[in-house]
Amino acid sequence: MGLADQQCVPCRGGVPPLGAERIAELLRQLAPGWESVRGHHLRMTYKSTDFKSALAFVNRIGAMAEEQGHHPDLQLAWGKVVVEIWTHKIDGLTESDFIFAAKCDRLHAA
Repeated sequence: MGLADQQCVPCRGGVPPLGAERIAELLRQLAPGWESVRGHHLRMTYKSTDFKSALAFVNRIGAMAEEQGHHPDLQLAWGKVVVEIWTHKIDGLTESDFIFAAKCDRLHAA
């Protein structure tokens, strides 16, 4: 089962953030362009043709975030959307962050 087919699992704390080796392994399963920023969070800049399509993408991410119970930081600008994801409860990355990223990739491709 691919990452995008899995469900985000709410973090209750007390879980250590992922290590560099596991982060690198999971990054390879995402679309090109995702980066791990200092091993703390994931970042991707999605391009779009105009503001309207970027806004529609943000709205699709927002709906999915509510469904998954996992909420990214989003930056909307003309022709682009920046997505940053991490698990706030542990101030680092969990596998759910990568699942969410893969779901964003699927939404962008749709």
